[in-house]
Amino acid sequence: MQKNTTPCYYGDYLQLDKILAAQAPESARYGNEAHDETLFIVVHQVYELWFKQILHELKAVLTVFAEPVIHDQQLTGVVHKLKRVITIQQLLNQQIGVMETMTPQDFMSFRDYLVPASGFQSVQFKMLEIGLGLKSEFRIDFDKNSFYNRLNDKDREFLQSFETLPSLFERVQAWLERMPFLEFGDFSFWQMYQQVTAQMLDEDQQTVESIAALAAPERQLQLDEIERTRAKFSALLDADKYAELQQQGSFRLSQRAMLGALFISLYQEEPVFNLPFQVLTCLTEIDENLTIWRYKHAMMVQRMLGTKIGTGGSSGHDYLKRTTEKNRIFTDLFHMATFLVPKASLPLLPAPVRRQLGFYFSGDPA
Repeated sequence: MQKNTTPCYYGDYLQLDKILAAQAPESARYGNEAHDETLFIVVHQVYELWFKQILHELKAVLTVFAEPVIHDQQLTGVVHKLKRVITIQQLLNQQIGVMETMTPQDFMSFRDYLVPASGFQSVQFKMLEIGLGLKSEFRIDFDKNSFYNRLNDKDREFLQSFETLPSLFERVQAWLERMPFLEFGDFSFWQMYQQVTAQMLDEDQQTVESIAALAAPERQLQLDEIERTRAKFSALLDADKYAELQQQGSFRLSQRAMLGALFISLYQEEPVFNLPFQVLTCLTEIDENLTIWRYKHAMMVQRMLGTKIGTGGSSGHDYLKRTTEKNRIFTDLFHMATFLVPKASLPLLPAPVRRQLGFYFSGDPA
């Protein structure tokens, strides 16, 4: 049923007169307009519109995680919004294919008119990175030194102020640190976990040592890898060792947050962990999609520019390739697989703990 008192017209509602008049090729100011510059502008404008929507979703998610207690009903909304972000990212990754319909020579016909404009100057993309948790201290060295150099004073001051706000990484870390069930009365899951993982690694070692067909150098490589994995398992449960690895950059999450995330992942099928596990999975996918976007962007730049420098002064493809490898946010969630054990080997949780992890009708017996 109609609720508005003033008729709404399609073009006015979408402000199409502004949007469709917002493409002004720079090449046209200097002579003949380069045909593909309109495509270049439209693609980047669409990117910025989707960045705006992602930031809109991210703001709502951050509001929930800022609360001291988060209920399942709120996590349902969080998962829905994060999945929307993932779907948008998939669309953005596909959009690079539209840009690649432009040939390198088509790009050369207008590229030099754009200096020194660069994707470095996308304030919304920087907000997205910072909001997720990629603040200056976690960027590659080139970014640390030049992250703000290419911005005007207004944008620089805004983003520097934005960096002082808690990121989604920080909010999620605090949420994981509050996760109960790590200790429950006399029950200590981690003591049992330590026994199970030690046995698992011992069996792996025995298996490698028993394979007669393995050459000595290859056997030693596999045994060394088992020892490195054993050291990681040991550090996971040792506060001092964990802090040392954290200082070295092996972990970013706090130890308690890491253990909380691991407990959720190990017992993801328990009803109370279903939504938290979906949150962790969504964060992993968002980071993965962002990495795929960086990779596709790097490959496109190599295809268009070869080894030329970027218009913003970076080393072009080489710089973008390094950001793909290093400018990651939720890598600890990717590394979680290192510490998983087969379901059949999981320590059996005591009945009182399992009851706390399940959903029951109020009339059920205790």
